[in-house]
Amino acid sequence: MLKIRSLVAAIALASSVSVVHALDALPTKAPAPADNPTTTEKVELGRMLFHDPRLSSTGTVSCASCHNTMAGGEDNRAGSMGVNGQVGGRSAPTVWNSAFNDVQFWDGRAKSLEEQAAGPVTNPIEMGMKSWDDVVARLKAIDGYKHAFHKAFGKNSISKDNATKAIAAYERTLITPNSPYDKYAKGDKSALTEQQVRGMTKAVELGCTSCHSGAAFNGAGTFQKFPVNSNGFFEAKYSFNDDKGLAEVTKKKEDEHLWKVPTLRNIALTAPYFHNGSVKSLDKAVKLMAKLQLGQDLSDEDTADIVAFLDALTGEFPKQKMPTLPATSGTTFNK
Repeated sequence: MLKIRSLVAAIALASSVSVVHALDALPTKAPAPADNPTTTEKVELGRMLFHDPRLSSTGTVSCASCHNTMAGGEDNRAGSMGVNGQVGGRSAPTVWNSAFNDVQFWDGRAKSLEEQAAGPVTNPIEMGMKSWDDVVARLKAIDGYKHAFHKAFGKNSISKDNATKAIAAYERTLITPNSPYDKYAKGDKSALTEQQVRGMTKAVELGCTSCHSGAAFNGAGTFQKFPVNSNGFFEAKYSFNDDKGLAEVTKKKEDEHLWKVPTLRNIALTAPYFHNGSVKSLDKAVKLMAKLQLGQDLSDEDTADIVAFLDALTGEFPKQKMPTLPATSGTTFNK
């Protein structure tokens, strides 16, 4: 009996090791494009712009309003609130580890962080500025920004291109390494509990990591249809199909309900779940994904194991220093 137990333990260990080899630890530094190398000056400028509500028409909404770097990198809402109390139709994705996404937004319409940073500012529901020309004019009227852009990009450098480059440079510093899973993947077998190892193994067996692959568990730029399996009961309850995903941008039939594969990193902190934020709890989200994507009915025990593993993907958050924003001296942009 002892020999049998030893053999079972050895097989279980080998299985968990093979799982780790199939998945990678999160890098501690994000790659930057050749035309926007990361510098301290850009990061500090980007930090200011990211947290400055004056980039919105009402002076009330910043990037950080929907992507809270004091928490999970989003706002824990089903739909984020923009200017004049308007609510968007999608749940804000986390900004943490977004540098490891090959495409941005839920529908993947932006190919870079720089491109993504330009969008919300002029979206009428989000930050509501009429144009980036208006944004640039506003920044040029603030002496502190003249100095900050000069340090980051050179003289007379305030522009849409440089503003989005600075925001992207800051976002590339928002990395959460050293989760229990990362420590386990690097060889510390005590970093995960037995339940978390079971959950990791089960997630691989089910096929979860065929989509949520790579160091960020995000498929690195891949798109997947959601939901794969139609289910009238769940559709009536959660309205997943109301939003056509990528097809909302491309207007192509074949792109209907295609979505960027979201990261599983820090997913325990980013409820509610799915593109419309219709599912409030992680255990329910896991069961729904198994049913709608993989055609599997998960037991409560397997669900609890997978949730325990997902908890192990919560990394270490670098301490965030809130910027002192450049003053608007003697006037206001708000009406």
